[in-house]
Amino acid sequence: MNTLFFVLCLVATGASHLVHGIQNTHKEDQELERQLKLLNKPPVKSIHTKFGYIVDCIDINKQPTFDYPLLKNHKLQKKPFHQKSRRKTNVTSSQTRSIFGLHKVQCPTGAVPIRRITKDDLIRNKLLLKNHVMTKEAPGYHYAQASLTPLAGPYYGVSGQNSVYNPKVQRKDQISASHLWVQNGPIHAVNKITFGWQVDPQLYGGDEGTYVYARWNGGCFNILCPGFVQIHKGYYLGALVTDTSIYGGTMVEYNLAIYQEQRTKDWWLRMGNENIGYFPAKLFTTMFSANIVGWGGSTRTPPGSPSPQMGSGYFPDDNFVHACYFRHVGFQNTSRQYYGPPKYTVNTYNDNPNCFGVEYYGDQKREVGYSLQFGGPGGNCGN
Repeated sequence: MNTLFFVLCLVATGASHLVHGIQNTHKEDQELERQLKLLNKPPVKSIHTKFGYIVDCIDINKQPTFDYPLLKNHKLQKKPFHQKSRRKTNVTSSQTRSIFGLHKVQCPTGAVPIRRITKDDLIRNKLLLKNHVMTKEAPGYHYAQASLTPLAGPYYGVSGQNSVYNPKVQRKDQISASHLWVQNGPIHAVNKITFGWQVDPQLYGGDEGTYVYARWNGGCFNILCPGFVQIHKGYYLGALVTDTSIYGGTMVEYNLAIYQEQRTKDWWLRMGNENIGYFPAKLFTTMFSANIVGWGGSTRTPPGSPSPQMGSGYFPDDNFVHACYFRHVGFQNTSRQYYGPPKYTVNTYNDNPNCFGVEYYGDQKREVGYSLQFGGPGGNCGN
């Protein structure tokens, strides 16, 4: 059976190590060890970060994701075909440091960075697959977000400059995230790609730092599921953000984008001016285009416990050094150019106004353009 596919099945079953109180049998433990040797490809170079995890530089043509049955004959795309230039914005604020404080490595030519998977990573992923779902009605989840109406689609890309924070969590099984996304399909079979930053101690070995992440089709985070093709030799998914924004002070922000390459129909992730990698079109059943794109934040906590902060921990107030923001937001239509969304095309959703808020401002010109703010202190928000 295919290596990566087997691991997904293994994680989705009851096999587990002694992590979070889950007991594993000796046989299952041996099988996990065997699979890890196959998943963690022999590196060209290994980088032991000071943050407690290892990044392996893997031959770009031998990434673990290529063992996935759907990608066995996939032709590697080293860059988007005929990529169009993105809409330029004039950023003059002395308080903004863009693409700052994200951990970056230097892999040799022909190799790409992939965060090494541990046995405990696989076990934690089992819990994440149980806990992470796509629907707004899921217990313990809260949202404050803005999205474009399906009637204005189809969409082929979404972008925005997102301020990066380190919201506080009270428990290791809580999550607070900021992201943009593209999706299509009915709720029972939705295809979705999410890209942004998150605080998720359960996913990152107990660390409460902020990490860059991607998720596709529900529970597949970063490279814990096969699918993402890493291209950049320095920036990688699962990287720690070492410096974050300060309320009322210096803003750290990342220019994020998800967009479809027109010829191959692959979906690329971009940060700043750098293409990090892509999700091949073969992974999706309904994502020939997106019928919804959006921006915002979410939190998760076990039902019955207080929700953590979202964003900066403050409500929107149209002051862009206070609440978390996306500025210069844009979408791609059939022209494959980026446009700012008029207010009448945008829906906002906030499930608990006592805990969080979201405001889409439309085009405010100045330094923020088409923009929104979201977030709040959390607290007793209900299930």
